[in-house]
Amino acid sequence: MTSAAYLPFLIQAILAVVIGAVIIGASHLLGQRAKHTKIKDSAYECGVPAEGLVHTRFSVKFYLTALLFVLFDLEVVILIPWCFIYRDFLANHIPILGPILFFLGVLVLGLYYEVKKGALEWEK
Repeated sequence: MTSAAYLPFLIQAILAVVIGAVIIGASHLLGQRAKHTKIKDSAYECGVPAEGLVHTRFSVKFYLTALLFVLFDLEVVILIPWCFIYRDFLANHIPILGPILFFLGVLVLGLYYEVKKGALEWEK
């Protein structure tokens, strides 16, 4: 393989570093300056000083919802490329419908289990 094959990767890596450096530099140059005080070192919540416990506990429902979102987000990440290459697999006589239907079946069973257990109900 020639080094020209790696050119798109190199351009993307350089752009990522440059954009990151520009954002950090702009934040440093344009950001507000304040002396080290108790207010500056505290968490910012809409301009109102925090009262009571700073670290409140979150319900498990938030974490469960985030986990379910990640799970079904990964499903989409797998299905979209599969849709684009489906014709190529058919043209090369590679059976691909069975494995993806199995994958979707497992996800549907998982979703059914979650609904049955009440994991998607916020009112509980």
